Amino acid sequence: MSILLHQIRAVDPKNRLDDTVDVFIEKGRIVSIGKDLRVQATEKIEGDGRVLLPGLIDLHTHFREPGFEYKETIATGSRSALRGGFVACVSMPNTNPPCDNQSVVAAVLRRAEDARFNVFPCGTISKGRQGKEISEMAELKEAGCVAVSDDGDFVQNSLLMRHAMEYASMFDLLVISHAIDGDLARGGVMNEGRMSTVLGLKGSPNAAEEIAVLRDISLAKLTRARLHVAHISTEGAVKLIRQAKGEGVPVTCEVTPHHFSLTDETLTGYDTNYKMNPPLRTGSDIREILAGLKDGTIDVIATDHAPHAAEEKEHEFSDAPFGVIGLETAFGAAMTELYHRGVLSLQQIVWKLALKPAELIGLQDFNEIKEGGRANLTVVAPDEEWEVRSADFASRSKNSCFIGRRLRGKVHYTICKGEPHSFSREGVPA
Repeated sequence: MSILLHQIRAVDPKNRLDDTVDVFIEKGRIVSIGKDLRVQATEKIEGDGRVLLPGLIDLHTHFREPGFEYKETIATGSRSALRGGFVACVSMPNTNPPCDNQSVVAAVLRRAEDARFNVFPCGTISKGRQGKEISEMAELKEAGCVAVSDDGDFVQNSLLMRHAMEYASMFDLLVISHAIDGDLARGGVMNEGRMSTVLGLKGSPNAAEEIAVLRDISLAKLTRARLHVAHISTEGAVKLIRQAKGEGVPVTCEVTPHHFSLTDETLTGYDTNYKMNPPLRTGSDIREILAGLKDGTIDVIATDHAPHAAEEKEHEFSDAPFGVIGLETAFGAAMTELYHRGVLSLQQIVWKLALKPAELIGLQDFNEIKEGGRANLTVVAPDEEWEVRSADFASRSKNSCFIGRRLRGKVHYTICKGEPHSFSREGVPA
C-alpha cells in the first residue's frame, strides 16, 4: 500500500518540522517529504486544514488481556487506541495471570500482531505482583518488555524496590511506579478534603501519593535507575519531581487528561465514572499540574485507560472499581484544556503525547515525520468540536468521565504500520 498526504501541515518538533508539505508513504515507511511530489499512490489524504503529527503513544494502557476479556481485549483496545490517534500502547501487567513471565509476554505480543497494532508489554516488578520477590527481569526484557511496574499496587517494601531498581537498571528497563502508599490510602474512594466530608465518602489524602513519590525518588537517586512516576495528581508530587529533576535524579512522570481537566467537585452526583485511582483532586492541584506541564516537570500525557464492565460501575460508589477509559478522548481533552486555553503549544503537546513516550521506551524512528522513518502517524483537525458519546466508543467498556462533554480537537486518520484508519467527523469509521 502507498499513501500520499497532500498539502498538509506537518508538525514534528524533534525534526524541526512545521510546514505544509506532501508526504509519500510506501510499504510502511516514509519515502519522501517535499513540495508538490509527483508520485502515484493507492490512497490520497488531502490536507484540508488538517495537521499531520507523529503518531501518539500511550505509556499507560490496561488492555485487560489475559484474564479480564469481558472488560477489554487487545483487539478491542487496539481499535479504541486507533480511534484516539494512538499508534502504540504500553500494556500494564495487572492481568490474570500477571505479566511476570515470558509466556504471558508472548501471548500479549501474538494478540497484538493479530490486531495489527503496536503493543509494548510492561512486565511486573515483583512475581505475581505480590511485592515479595523480584520478577525475572532478564527474561522479561528478552521476551519483549520495555518497562516494569506493579501498577495497581505500590511496592511497599523499600528494600525490595531498591533491589528491583538496581536489577532493572542492568537491562535499561524503565521502572514505572504506582506511587500511592497503600496503607495511607486504604479504603479511600475519593480525594480527602472538603468534598469527601460533604459527600460522606472516605478520602485518600494527598500525602499517600507524595510519600510514595518521595520514597521512589530517593531510591532512584541512590540506584540511578530510570524512574517514571505514573498518573501524578497532587500539587506536592509535582513539586517533589521538579526538585528532583533539578538535582539530576533520573525521574520522569506522566499525568492523565482527567487529572488536569476535572476536580473532586464533579463527584456531587456519586457518578462512578468519576471514580479513579489516584482520585480527582482540587483546583490548586490542577493549577500546579498545569504549571508542571508548562515548565517541563511533567514529561508525558498518558491515559491510564482502565476499562470496566457496565455492571461493575453500577455498584454503589464505595464498592465500584476504580478506573476510566481514556484512549479515545485523550487528544481531544489535551487540545481543549491545554492548547486552546494557551497552556501548551501544539509542539509541546506532540512532545508529551508522542515523542517523549517513544524516547522513554527506546523507540528509534518509530513515529517521527522524516524520510526513512516508519509510518506511524496521526492526522488531526485541531479546531474541530465534537461531543463525547458512549455509543461511539470502540472500547468494549464505556466508563468514560468525559461522556456528554464537548471537546475541541479531533482525530481524522491514524496511520499505523503504514495502514490508514479513517474516522469521519462524527467519530464513526468512514
